Amino acid sequence: MKRFKAWCGAGWRVAVCLLLLLWIFHSIFMNQGRVWAQREGLRWEQMSRSQQWHLAWNKGPQDLWHTLSLVHPGALVISVLLVGLTVWLGVVRWRIVLQAQGLHLSMSCATRISLVAQFFNSFLLGSTGGDLIKAYYAARETHHLKTEAVTTVFVDRLIGLWVMLFFAGVMMLPNLQLVRRHSQFAVPALFILAMLAAVSVVLFLAFWGGLSKRFPRARHYLRRLPKGVLLERSVDSCRQYGRENALLIKTVVLSLAVNMTWVLQTAVLGWGLDLAIPFVALLVIVPTILCISALPITPNGLGVRENLFVILLAVIAVPGDAALSLSLLSSAQGILWSLIGGVVYMGVRQKENLADVTNPEVAANN
Repeated sequence: MKRFKAWCGAGWRVAVCLLLLLWIFHSIFMNQGRVWAQREGLRWEQMSRSQQWHLAWNKGPQDLWHTLSLVHPGALVISVLLVGLTVWLGVVRWRIVLQAQGLHLSMSCATRISLVAQFFNSFLLGSTGGDLIKAYYAARETHHLKTEAVTTVFVDRLIGLWVMLFFAGVMMLPNLQLVRRHSQFAVPALFILAMLAAVSVVLFLAFWGGLSKRFPRARHYLRRLPKGVLLERSVDSCRQYGRENALLIKTVVLSLAVNMTWVLQTAVLGWGLDLAIPFVALLVIVPTILCISALPITPNGLGVRENLFVILLAVIAVPGDAALSLSLLSSAQGILWSLIGGVVYMGVRQKENLADVTNPEVAANN
């Protein structure tokens, strides 16, 4: 029964993903079909619905493929390398977070685990599902610091998400006219600000607390919950980061570097497709898309991300087919790195011994 429920839960999310993709492809193809009909002197309005659909799905894929094939090879290579750079920066940030808990993970080991997490990101919910796998490795391979190792994954993601939301919120200021004039931009912007407020509360409570002071028996009730002892250890682990100001500064700087790299990657792809996209607008559009598509709605954010690209880039007069091509190319590069992670996973699935890395002397020899 549990397996059946799990399959049902995954099934409806995959269905949502497919419906979103079908909707955006159909919308783009219908527009391409209308343009083709006008170019050929045909009257689109006088066609039946079935004729319109047939023309759209006959000509639309060809035009989309043509747009995809126009990308400059140099831009494609550079953007692939930039996606890899975001993975590497994430590894560096996670190692810093690990070290605060006495887990001295070698760069090679952390990179392997992160690449495996990237592989699982390609089909788990949202764009952060691989964190569950990263936490699994950390918990399975660490003997006496399992809870702390899992907490590092949560903290690493929490800091990265908060910085991205904050970055998007700040970048709304130079793009305030776009937000005010276009409702399709204003709604995601308000959603980002709401997410920023919620994540800020979670981050503050996780790192600095305050509930125990107002409610002295809060810890008592926490311990009475299922797995209460582990929850309390997780809370104590999070408090450690609230006392590490230098660590927080480093992780924030690295997260900002990740954000800028994603913006640059999208800008390079846009240049490769000969799209005139203002860089200032990308500073708010890209993190907005990344934050919303990270929500566990569809596998790897598919459908959500593509729709957001088309909707938000339409605000700055980017054609729908070009915006969809930009999104598909970006997704394909993420899948490429996921495949690399899959190859790594086949090689390291037996063991990633994190128990040894709790010993600084062992880590120094790696």
